[in-house]
Amino acid sequence: MAGDVAAFLTRFKSGFQRLLERPSTVDLKKYQEVLTSIEWREERVAKLTDEELTEAAAELRAKSTKGFDAHGSVELCALGREAARRALDQRPYDMQLVGALELLLGRVVEMGTGEGKTLAGALAAAGYALQGRSVHVMSVNDYLARRDAEWMRPVYELLGVSVGWVDQESSPEDRRAAYARDVTYGAVSEIGFDVLRDRLGTDPDELVQPAPDVALIDEADSVLVDEARVPLVMAGSTDEGHGDPEVAQVVRTLRPGQHYERDEDNRNAWLTSRGAKLVEKALGDIDLYSGDHSDRLAAVNAALHAQALLQRDVDYIVRDGKVHLINTSRGRIALLQRWPDGLQAAVEAKERLAPTESGEVLDSISVQGLVGRYQRVCGMTGTAQAVAEQLREFYELKVSVIPPNKPCVREDEADRIYDTVEAKEAALVKEIVAQHETGRPILVGTMDVAESERIAEKLTAAGVESVVLNAKNDAEEAAIVAEAGALDAVTVSTQMAGRGTDIRLGGAEGDETDHDKVAELGGLYVMGCGHYPSSRLDNQLRGRSGRQGDPGGSVVFASLTDDLTTQYAPDATAGAEPDDDGRYQDVTSRRYVEHAQKVAEGVNLDIHRNTWRYTRLIEHQRAIVLAYRDDVLRTDLAAKQLAERLPELWEKLGKDVDEDVLERVARQVVLFHIDTRWAQHLAFLSDVRETIHLRALARETPIDEFHRAAIAEFRGLLKGITDLAVETVEEAEITAAGIDLETAGLRRPTSTWTYLVHDNPFDSDAEQALQRVRASLRKVKAAKASS
Repeated sequence: MAGDVAAFLTRFKSGFQRLLERPSTVDLKKYQEVLTSIEWREERVAKLTDEELTEAAAELRAKSTKGFDAHGSVELCALGREAARRALDQRPYDMQLVGALELLLGRVVEMGTGEGKTLAGALAAAGYALQGRSVHVMSVNDYLARRDAEWMRPVYELLGVSVGWVDQESSPEDRRAAYARDVTYGAVSEIGFDVLRDRLGTDPDELVQPAPDVALIDEADSVLVDEARVPLVMAGSTDEGHGDPEVAQVVRTLRPGQHYERDEDNRNAWLTSRGAKLVEKALGDIDLYSGDHSDRLAAVNAALHAQALLQRDVDYIVRDGKVHLINTSRGRIALLQRWPDGLQAAVEAKERLAPTESGEVLDSISVQGLVGRYQRVCGMTGTAQAVAEQLREFYELKVSVIPPNKPCVREDEADRIYDTVEAKEAALVKEIVAQHETGRPILVGTMDVAESERIAEKLTAAGVESVVLNAKNDAEEAAIVAEAGALDAVTVSTQMAGRGTDIRLGGAEGDETDHDKVAELGGLYVMGCGHYPSSRLDNQLRGRSGRQGDPGGSVVFASLTDDLTTQYAPDATAGAEPDDDGRYQDVTSRRYVEHAQKVAEGVNLDIHRNTWRYTRLIEHQRAIVLAYRDDVLRTDLAAKQLAERLPELWEKLGKDVDEDVLERVARQVVLFHIDTRWAQHLAFLSDVRETIHLRALARETPIDEFHRAAIAEFRGLLKGITDLAVETVEEAEITAAGIDLETAGLRRPTSTWTYLVHDNPFDSDAEQALQRVRASLRKVKAAKASS
């Protein structure tokens, strides 16, 4: 009884705490006095020369090593506002200053599209730098990181703050110089890859990153939620990929329903008995399931997944003879992202492409693990409220909603629901043609590359020329998006989340007259070709219209046969018959579509939560290994350990080899075995997770089994490293010049590279729960039908 009461009180306290921490609009009353003081100080700062302004910022830096007091916050905002006015000809609004101050409190701030997040973030980054802190501004891609660093550089320079950026093209020297600056911009993946590279460094002088301090994250919901499950990987070369062209050719001949089946979610595919017999005969009358052909069975499964579940121009595109994955949350090419080696090679074989290198995973880090390294985390986005609970649960971050500078007057229309995809697209094209005749600019958001090209072709057939923005031309996306608000413009785009470019009415080059013409027509009209799996992505698309109080409109065209509805609400039925155009006017149809999206959001949240339960233990083990590795790298710990284990040999070596040489040898040997054993440990954990679904089928708790195996394997890992180092020193030839690692059998990979793994091996719990819900719905439906 007491336990039940305690459990109830714990749940009540947790729920009450979440209620208290729910995001709410920032109370401007508490900032009114600060904003008044800033204006008063601004009048005096405006009279300073550039040199005097920079000197004033230097004085603020000298007094603020322990953080800003009330006077310091006022001074920062006054100096920052004047610096922006001089450098960019932009005077930050009060709401931008409030956003910057909330960022300095370690919050995730929600600011609408066009409200000036980039400048607010720069002022906050400068504020942290003037407190003596090192700031990494994380963006969603290289383009935005470099653009924002160069755009904001004049503001930083007037404040006496140094700024740099890193991207894929940066050399180690460039990276070291960039990270030495007060503020460093970079894509979250690029900063993560630098962490992984540093973890394999064998000399402190090789490292490029300083100790992590402050992370300021742009598009925080995309980075912290959408990308959180995608591991960043460091691999070492072993050989070329092993896609099996023969298997790929056989699998091409298989037919769904006859030779293989797929589950309702299109996540898994398996051979039927007929299909298995066909494959076995085609591969030389082998028995796939005997155990003697496990490699062939794995190749068949990978080829079947590639053939049956992955669609070209939806999940990936082929460009320049290579497979490029598409980021499902942003609709652009996922640079350096790939599937696990077997599946990657299978897709390449499917497309008849040369295999890329495969390799051994040397280390990895999740975005969640990367962000967790920083002492202070803050961020900004246009859609934070919807993920406030996840930000609190996974990152202990609070959300602050910043009111718009001007009220949003965009008109968001009710969904238009149709019976089929064909009817939906026909109605969409018809509406675009009608709106285009008035000259009103239109932005069409599609689900994937294939759909965007299909809609563009239909528009061309209807006499409307459009500009297509999708994963195939992402290098030009900023210029395309910037012109989406021009008179007569029709832009068709895959998912708009994270595009990072303002859409001004009248176009980027338009004047006030052009702006007014478009405003009179109702502003930018945003049309969605369906709902995304997340309401945030819908809101990000809508948010492209109605910036800074401009007029605008949005509407979503959806159907009961859209992938979202069939996957997450398979039993959806309309409450009335459709009209002649296939459109449903009833409330029930809209509710089904809304329900499907909510189920999708719930499933993705469960997957995120479940994935973190697994990776949390790995992160803990990694932290232990990294702490040991850092001691070995920076001190004489390795030499002391080996001298303790091999006192006589070490003393003998010391007579002929200088002490600093022996320390270097010990460091090289121990570091090699640390890196090798950790890579082996990751491979073991990968094998465990591959069989975790089988453990679930056996009614064992997957997470408990994973923890049990991981803890048992990790026990003794550090001692094992020392044992291996001892064996190496006993057998190797150590001279006055040191040790030849190759001769001693300590061969590091000839090349290394980084990528993101497009993989989610731990979704079984959520998927099984969803399957059970669907099964229950079907039973209820069947029972009603029979009665």
